[in-house]
Order: sequence, then structure tokens, then C-alpha cells
Amino acid sequence: IGHPEIFPLVFTTKTQEIFNCRVDEDVTEENCFKLIKKEDIIQDLKTRAAISDFHPVKKVVLEYPGEELLVVFDAKFQYGQNFYFVASEEAKENLLKPPETAEEKEEENREETLEVHPYKPPVHKPWVSLGSEKEIEEESVKDTVTKIKYVISQVHRKFGAPITFTDKNASHVKESYVECTSYQDKTFSIKMLEKDVGVQMVPKVREASTQTKWTYPKNAATQYFPRQLSNEEKEESLSSEKLKEFLRSVHLRMEIALQQNEIMNAFFDDWEALAEDESNSGSKPDAYLKAYQSFTDLHYLKDRTISCVCWHPTIYGIIAVSAKEQLSFEEQVNLSDKSLMQQPVILFLSFSDPIHPQLMLECPEDIYCFQFCPSDPNIIAGGCINGQVLLWDISQHEEKLQKAKTDADGIKVTAVNMVDAFILNTLQYIYMYVGKNSTEPPLVRHCAVSSIQYSHIKPVTDIHWLPDYFKDNRMGATFENRAEICVQLVTCSSDCSVLFWGIPATKLPEQPSSEKVREKEIFYTPPDVPDTSKHLDLCWKPLIKMHLCESDPNTEYGPVRISLRELHYHCKTSEKVQSLNTLEVPTKDSPYTERSTSSSKNLKLLENISTDIFVGTEDGEIVYSNWKMEIDSDSAKPVSQKHAEEYITHTETINALQRSPFFKDIILSIGGRNFAIWKEGVTNGPILQSSCSAGRYTAGHWSLTRPGVFFIGRDDGNIDIWDLLKKSHEPSHFQNISKSMITFISPWIASPKQHFLAVSDDLGVLHVLEICQKRSHPSRNEHANILNYFEREVKYLKYREQEFQ
Repeated sequence: IGHPEIFPLVFTTKTQEIFNCRVDEDVTEENCFKLIKKEDIIQDLKTRAAISDFHPVKKVVLEYPGEELLVVFDAKFQYGQNFYFVASEEAKENLLKPPETAEEKEEENREETLEVHPYKPPVHKPWVSLGSEKEIEEESVKDTVTKIKYVISQVHRKFGAPITFTDKNASHVKESYVECTSYQDKTFSIKMLEKDVGVQMVPKVREASTQTKWTYPKNAATQYFPRQLSNEEKEESLSSEKLKEFLRSVHLRMEIALQQNEIMNAFFDDWEALAEDESNSGSKPDAYLKAYQSFTDLHYLKDRTISCVCWHPTIYGIIAVSAKEQLSFEEQVNLSDKSLMQQPVILFLSFSDPIHPQLMLECPEDIYCFQFCPSDPNIIAGGCINGQVLLWDISQHEEKLQKAKTDADGIKVTAVNMVDAFILNTLQYIYMYVGKNSTEPPLVRHCAVSSIQYSHIKPVTDIHWLPDYFKDNRMGATFENRAEICVQLVTCSSDCSVLFWGIPATKLPEQPSSEKVREKEIFYTPPDVPDTSKHLDLCWKPLIKMHLCESDPNTEYGPVRISLRELHYHCKTSEKVQSLNTLEVPTKDSPYTERSTSSSKNLKLLENISTDIFVGTEDGEIVYSNWKMEIDSDSAKPVSQKHAEEYITHTETINALQRSPFFKDIILSIGGRNFAIWKEGVTNGPILQSSCSAGRYTAGHWSLTRPGVFFIGRDDGNIDIWDLLKKSHEPSHFQNISKSMITFISPWIASPKQHFLAVSDDLGVLHVLEICQKRSHPSRNEHANILNYFEREVKYLKYREQEFQ
């Protein structure tokens, strides 16, 4: 409280009687000071010991230098108790004899220096003109115009006389028309002198009030029931001549209507189909992004941040999400101090059941990123917060996901009879939510996990599958992949490393029967019990470790996003595509099978594969490097190459780094409050850079159907839609999606006429939006126009560099 020399004390009635400081008798609010000898207090401490009220300040009393101690009665409990003890001589003197204030001293000095002057009556003095009367005369208003008086009178006999109007023929008048010509009135041509006039507006203030009329609430209810007919009434109605006559009269019209419905779509919008481009029609859509579905889970997604969203490549309406804890900056630095509040999983959600997950992937830690395998969607790779890389195989649960899609298609009912359709829909929803989802969804354990020793030190921030037509060796050289399946991964982390992984061979050696029984018992361990004793756990090592550092060995980069030129995500949907676990003959005793790998000696070296890589760091830098390893001349060991180029365009962490699906050499980077578009091979910098926005950019993605459109998510819950054909300095449209920060954006093409955009936020809610047709269908020659635009920007960038040189 700012007074270390004051110690609050509680004086009981016994203590007040001993030291003669009874309240309202010896001490009052006006006379609140009491001096007590130090010897008496020490004697009381010896007599009553611990029950003495001075026992809490015994040490202070013994060290007090004076003979008398000041105790003050605190009537208003300013310090929390009824008395307080002053532990210094200086404070005691200030309380007993407060110093005079500066105002009191000044008043005393003023009284000393004040002299008494005798009263003198005022003497009248003559008035002396200083010119004020002239100013008053000049400002006064005087009438200088002679007033004109008019007297209008009428003969008395004409008062009240009737008025008659007659018609006049225009042909009797000269030139056959009557004209009332205007003339100049000299009254309004008089020039007025200028005057200084002041006007001040004062608002009128009026007090008003209103009262809502309150009525007595009453309970009301309405009950209705369907009109039912008995069996006799039904037979009579069906066999009546009136019904037969009605059916005969409408039979032909109904047949024609059904034929027309089969021939053409009655709900087809001709105006929308007529306009190929939005520029041809002046109308604008009501909303560019329409809400289609919303997902959340009170157990696994509540109070968590959705870190990654991926659509299932081949099954309609299936979307996978991962979530992580909402950590502060200190908790992110000390990840080991953060305990898991609940089991981290990857949820598979379906349009058919937005409430219950269809499938869950078990994770040892929070998942920051994951991807479906392009050649086999049943294989999923993910990166953990502890730096490990995991693989899951969901081939055994593919039928369940396909069934969820079938259920979603079965919900669509033709509205022939509105009552029957309503009842049918109700029964389907009851069956779907009560019968089917009464049990927990299956929990799938990972089939491979990387070694902690050789994994990333910090969280895995980005993960990608390498294409299926080549694979790398430990030196970074690219060879042909005859199996034509994706068998390698690339991951990055802010620990300054980019790792390349190969899917390990997963066939178990022959084991004794006792060991097989023990392995079977371990495999059927309940999902909530940790089990890391399987043969693949903690054994997976990376093929290549690329370390990002500057020319200065003490300076390193922390990559959070990577982009490779050869990356492409196409999914084979033919029946010939097999799962990774069916490349060899599967065994029934083990869930894993062997993947045969051919020797690189017999494989063809691919020279036209680009090994260049774009890297976005946590400090906002864009680094252009190469993943090929080079032999160190001193140690004769493979080491990472030095990066080629470095660009500082963003001020904060890179949140998105993605290549255009239409141009392999065009890259979009998003971070901080701006975005930039790069062209591979142009070393002068970005070909397009936006200005700083009001909010921070947190996510982004290219459009999958339009070359010049991309979506950007902000921290205020808005989505910016950029269309480079219309505007390049500001977004062509923005729309609010959530009240919290956007964390991830993922588009998906369900059909040529149905395009979705999955948007997740910081509250654990996944919003599925349907993109309008004018934002999903490209305009005429859009690809060529965007390509010309990028080429013009490259020429302008080179021209500007030459001018500055």
C-alpha cells in the first residue's frame, strides 16, 4: 500500500484494557494517537507470549530504536484492522506533528507583507472619446431607401359583383394566338448594400418518452390431426364415378407433362446459360460463397484450432480435418510442458451426417498437417507437433466411407407428395442419427511412425507426396519409378531442415507361434491404451536431410512452407489402382505387407526433373534452393547446397506457399499483411505484390478452375476473393465467414456444376461453402489472358530494374 513502516494490528478488548487504548473512551476518531512504552510491550510479549496482539510484530518491536511506540486507532479500517503500529521515528513525528503545507506558509507570508491602506472614495473623471461611438454608428443599421406606400381601392358598387368568363376564338386575334409576354420588373433590380449579418443555429431540444403497453401473457396451444377415412369410405371414394371421370380427364395432360419432364429440364435458367461471362450481364450474384454445410465436434474439436483440412480425392462428401491445442507463444516454445487434454485424432466427416464422425485416425500427438496419397487415397501421411511423421492405412474402412456417400445420395427424395416426402425424410434422419450413429466411429491406429532421433525437432509444418513417376536416392538424384505409385514424402519444420522420406518395407519376419500370439494380443489392445511396441514404431528414417542455412554458418532459416515444381496431386480412380498394402500377397496374421523396391542400379536417371524448391520461413523470407546433395571436399560426406536466392517480402510467418494449378512456374506466397506472386526463373523479385491490408492474412489457396482467381483468409474471419482479370490492387469481393481467425482453406470440385470451398476457423468449426458458378467457371480465353498478364509483369519488372541501374 506504499507505507512499509505501518503494520496493521488487531487489538482485542483485553489488550485495549492493558494499554489504556479502549475504543471510544481512551481513543476516538478525532483523538486517535496513543503512545505506549517499549518496555510495557516487551513485558506483555513475555507474559502472554503467542497470544499477545504484538506477537506478529515482535521482531519489529525489539528492533525499534525509540522508547515509546505510536499506536493509531484506525476507525475507518484504512489499513484493514482496527489499529496500526508505526515502526519508525520519522513517521511517528510526521503523524504527531504534521509539517506545514506550502499553501499555509504562503498565506502566512502574505499576511505579514499585507499593508493596510486607508479608504479613498472614487473621483469622477471626464469622459474621453477613443472612437468607440464611431464604430457603433458604422455597425448600426439605418434605412436609406424611401418606403413606397400603395393604396388599392375599388368602387363600392363593384363589391360582390358576379364574374363571368367568356370564350375567345384564337382566330380573331392577330397571328392566331394570345401571348402573355414577360417584362422586367425594376423592383427586383435594385442593388442592395452588403451587410455583415451573423447567424447561429441552435438545435431544439425536446424531452420525450415512450412506454410499451404490457399485456397479460396467456398460454395458448394448437392441436391438429390428419383427416382419416375409414376403409369403407376409401373403397367408396376409389370406386366412385367422379374419381374415374377426373382421372380420364387429366390422363392425357399428365402424360404430356411427364414426357416434357423427361425431354427437358423445366427449371433450366436460360438467362444464366445465355451469358458466358459475368461481364456480359450486368447482374451480380447474391453471394459468391453460399453456406452449404457446417461441421463441428463437441468432444474432439471444441476449444481447439483446426490445423489442416483435406478432401477425400475419390469419395463425394468425405472431408478429413485435424485439430491442435490453442497454445500461447510461451506454450509453443515449451511444448514439452503442455499436457494433452484429450486424445488427438484426425476426423473423417461426411455430408450425410454432419454431427458424427465416420472414421478417426489415432495420433500420438497433435497433427499439424497431413495429405492423402495421390496414387492411393487409402494411404495418409501426417506430421506431428513433436516432429514425427506417421502413415495410416484406411483400406479396411473404405466400404464404410462409401456407404456414407450412398446414404447422402439416398436422402434426396422426389417431392411428388409433400406429406409423404416429409415423413420419409423424417424416418431417414431418425434411422441415420439414432440407429446408425449410436456407436463410436472406428479408431484406426497408424501403421508406421518415424524415429524420434531422426525426425524433426520442432513441429512438422508442411508435408507433400512426391510424384509417382520418379523417386530420389540419398544424394538427391532422381530416377524413374516403374511401380507408378507415390513412395516418397517431403516434410519441413522450423528446425531449419527439409526431410525426404521413403515408405519403408513393412513385411514381418517369420516368428514363433508364441510370439505371433503375443503380437496378436498387442494388436488388439484398446485404442485408449498407448502402444508403441510394434515392429515399425521408431524405426523409420529419412532418405535425405536438407539443412537450410545462409552463407554465414551462424544464421539459419526456419522453413514452414515448401513448394516443389514437380508436385502434382492427381488421384487414379480406375479399378487397376491397388492399395499399397496389396502390392504383394497379403497375410492374414499381420496387417502389414511387404513393398518390393527395385535397385537404383537398374533404373534410368531422369535428367529433366527439376530439383529446385521454394521455401517460406517463419520470419517471412522466401528462399529458392536445390535439394540435390553435394560432396564436401573436406569430409567427403553429402551436404546440402547453399541456397541460390533469398527475398524478404513479408514481415511475418509465411502461411501459404502454393503453385498455380495452371502454371507450374507461378507461385503464390501469403504472410503477414500482404501476398506476392512469384515466377520461377525471375530473380528480380515478385512479379506482383499487394499493399498492406487492414487485417493479417492467415490462409490462402488458388482456384482449381480459374487461373486468375485465388482465395485469402484473414484473422477477422473474412475471405478475400481476388480476380486478377478484374482488379489487381484490391480484392474483387470479400465475405465474412466466421467471427474468429481463418486457419485453413481447401477447394474441391465435386462435379462440373458443383464446386466447394472448405474454410476452417480458430473455434474448431469447419464451414463448407458452395462457390457460385460465375466464380468457378472460367471466362472465354481466361488462361491466355492471365498468361499474357504475367508476361507483361515480368517485362515491367525487368524494365524497372534497368531504369534503376
